[in-house]
Amino acid sequence: MAVSRRTVIASALAGAGVAAGLGAQAQSAQAQSAQAAASPPGDVVGKITVGYQGWFACSGDGAPINGWWHWSQNWGQSPSPTNTAIVSWPDVRDYTHTYRTAYPALGSGQPATLFSSYDQQTVDTHFSWMRQYGMDTAALQRFNPNGGEGATRDAMAAKVRSAAEKYERKFYIMYDATGWTNMQPEMKADWLEKMKAYTASPAYARQNGKPVVGIWGFGFNEPNKAWSAPVCLDVVNWFKAQGCYVMGGVPTHWRSGNEDSRVGFLDVYHAFDMLSPWMVGRIGNIAGADNFYTNVNSPDQAHCDAHGIDYQPCVLPGDLQSGHRAHGDFMWRQFYNMCRLGVAGIYISMFDEFNEGNQIAKTAENSSQTPVGSGIRALDEDGTACSSDYYLRLTGDGGRMLKGELALTPVRPTPPGGTTPPPTGDLALRRPASASSQTQNYAPGNAVDGDSNSYWESANNAGFPQWIQVDLGSVSPVKRVVLSLPPNPAWTTRTQTLSVLGSTVAGGGAMSPLSASAAYVFNPASGNSVTIPVAGGSSARFVRIEFTGNSGWPAGQLAGLSVYAD
Repeated sequence: MAVSRRTVIASALAGAGVAAGLGAQAQSAQAQSAQAAASPPGDVVGKITVGYQGWFACSGDGAPINGWWHWSQNWGQSPSPTNTAIVSWPDVRDYTHTYRTAYPALGSGQPATLFSSYDQQTVDTHFSWMRQYGMDTAALQRFNPNGGEGATRDAMAAKVRSAAEKYERKFYIMYDATGWTNMQPEMKADWLEKMKAYTASPAYARQNGKPVVGIWGFGFNEPNKAWSAPVCLDVVNWFKAQGCYVMGGVPTHWRSGNEDSRVGFLDVYHAFDMLSPWMVGRIGNIAGADNFYTNVNSPDQAHCDAHGIDYQPCVLPGDLQSGHRAHGDFMWRQFYNMCRLGVAGIYISMFDEFNEGNQIAKTAENSSQTPVGSGIRALDEDGTACSSDYYLRLTGDGGRMLKGELALTPVRPTPPGGTTPPPTGDLALRRPASASSQTQNYAPGNAVDGDSNSYWESANNAGFPQWIQVDLGSVSPVKRVVLSLPPNPAWTTRTQTLSVLGSTVAGGGAMSPLSASAAYVFNPASGNSVTIPVAGGSSARFVRIEFTGNSGWPAGQLAGLSVYAD
């Protein structure tokens, strides 16, 4: 059984604030971040990265490991109150397949079931959440793959690639060297023989034009991380010689070389392109977060600036079972501190860490969704009702603040219960988009990314109809739809025949007409956009534009798909 490191150790930045009309304080923080970062914005700099375990399996799911991987202490037996490896319970309502455990029924009377990471639909669900809530990149944890877990971990890498490509997220391989005795030659061999092939994916994260690789564990002052500094430095430099941008998950006190860090490792730390000091188990309340901001994070940032290293500190939601979360205030304070510091990026610890209660993935809201008598706390543990997706939403807002899309503020803007103000502005902006087809890299996400020059284009000469669809996230009134093509005059005037459809059904089924098919002229002289009014009283979660003709090109084309409730 692999040892969890957490069990062992108990931006587009420049100019974004001005464009968004933010206050001087926010603009100053963003200018500081752009100036401080050693690298320009890429797939990790200026972005939210989530640590992704992907290490849960269930008996009967077909995984080579053939057991309850990481759900129970004894993987050969079903999880139960006396055979458990978790301290938080997931909300499983979005998974199409779950597996019954030996836990008592939930408070609602429903069977206590768990998901398997080995099911592709589980990974797809997680990456769809990443897209829906604005997380940019996932760091897939890869422990020593040469033992009994190897085949399952290999399969998880393929599943993550598939989901990242499908949902237009980035991913990279992050080696966890914990307990890896023969790490130096075996990590290199694993990269060359298996993992390097994943860099061919358009979804593989790149920074400064180089594929990103993470290595976690060098320099920790622990028996299962006993490699010498020269060995660790050799591995880092080897990956850099392979053309990789190397991110290091390092001890909290890496800079001073004491407490959780071994002495004599500063040259190793300086060799990394990016440093991400570990924070789980270090803070558990707002006062602790502020103390670390002053005494650890701030001097860390200054040191990284002086040595041309990108600084990516951890932000964690807090151990739910230990009562650290303060219904989101603890996590938001960390976002605020890191954004006012001007960090290069943020690493969320973790996406799916139900073993230590630091997960942001959908979690049981209240006792009706946890096993009776289990003692497992739900999100309302401090008396504040929180929706199961609350920490996904909170992370999304933290990412917006990092990128300058939200003014720097110590006041948490995210409502715990999921009750949001009436929708305003473009409801489709940066929401999940899909399409009937696409040409090359002209993906549907380009139509909702806020960039008037990027565009979606369906497969050429594939015939009509073709369609593009956006998921607004929840059912909303729809009053008008604005469609556009790039404003460049090279996009000559064309007429596209199209209709607007909508659905309130999960998954976008049962489409109904919101605006009948008509011919719309897109003319660069008038902004290359059209506004389509929608009949009063219409509501939808999914809005689809269906094309049946285009006088300028044998495909459907859109640079902008905006939906408004006002």
